Amino acid sequence: MNSPATPNPEVQLKIERRSNHPWIFQKMVEKPAERPKPGSIVDIYDRDGSFAGRGFYNGHSRIALRVLTQDPDEAVDAAFFERKIAHAVMLRREVLKLDAVTDAYRVVHSEGDGLSGLVVDRFADTVVIEFFSAGMFRQRDLIRRCLLEHFPDSQIYAFAEDHVQKQESFDCSTPPTPKPTVIVEHGVKFHAAPGSKHKTGFFADQRDNRLALAAYCQDKRVLDLCCNSGGFAIYAKTLGGAAEVVGVDLDEEILEVAESNARLNKVKVRFVQADIFHWLRDVASGRADKFDVVVLDPAKMTRDREQVIPALKKYLDMNKLAMGAVRPGGILVTCSCTGLVSEEQFLDMLRRAAFYANRTVQVLKVSGAGPDHPWQAHVPESRYLKAVFCRVD
Repeated sequence: MNSPATPNPEVQLKIERRSNHPWIFQKMVEKPAERPKPGSIVDIYDRDGSFAGRGFYNGHSRIALRVLTQDPDEAVDAAFFERKIAHAVMLRREVLKLDAVTDAYRVVHSEGDGLSGLVVDRFADTVVIEFFSAGMFRQRDLIRRCLLEHFPDSQIYAFAEDHVQKQESFDCSTPPTPKPTVIVEHGVKFHAAPGSKHKTGFFADQRDNRLALAAYCQDKRVLDLCCNSGGFAIYAKTLGGAAEVVGVDLDEEILEVAESNARLNKVKVRFVQADIFHWLRDVASGRADKFDVVVLDPAKMTRDREQVIPALKKYLDMNKLAMGAVRPGGILVTCSCTGLVSEEQFLDMLRRAAFYANRTVQVLKVSGAGPDHPWQAHVPESRYLKAVFCRVD
């Protein structure tokens, strides 16, 4: 590999870099005399002048540096992005062989694929790019070109959440919303609508967990709480052979998508628009029959480290109530997509919820996102999803 033909701006650290984590926070970085623009590619040197890496600099962000390579001879140029994206696609197609199973999967998982600040998802003939850093946003045209080499004739939808644009100091104008599409996963069909209020209305990260759930559902009564667009509920009926399936969510719009997904698969699922806390209290009070299988998959609780304890309290309350809806000996699948809540914290919450619900929880399996959401051993932040399969007595 060749080092950059044009020297990059240099940024010095206040510390000796003894970590290979790609994030370097603002408090560890000396303020450059001439501050590069947000998202500029820079060379990073530690306190004693040793080369520490090459990556994106952003003086406006809490994460001041995102290291992309620690090899002084590796340029961060067009060839770098072409190579990294090609490796990510190869993992999904040639190693995981996902095209044989689905046409909806994560193509690039940020730090998990060595591309900090970039997430790419495929939904049939639509490729969705989400920027989490100013650096990746500055490379948007190159990223688009690289992806079209692997997914020709796809429509590209690229966006960034408002809070990310504010934190990272870049302006990503809202592009035209692509036409909705239908994706297939293990033979089950779902509507996906990138750019809608619900991002896509579909979460590919739960693919393996949906399939695992189906194995417990034959001739059972199944309850899918915070059901979103009905993923677990529809798997329970189509592949699981459940006798009865109920999905509950507060959002009326996403329940319309769930109902259309049930129709798409020609199955009967009863969807209920309700606050799960109120709905579950009715079950707990004996005004409704208990279920053989219960799934609880709420939305992310917080992005703020200061709010982790309140988030765990919410998880505790809803899991305690969800356990009350499970018949003795039944199955509970409980999930958290809040990355700031660790697996250890989530399991401890589950222990306490069982205590307060006066139930015994036997953990059968602790799972996470599918392998198209890989995480580097030295970057545990990429491992956000927890899914615990339990037997409840």
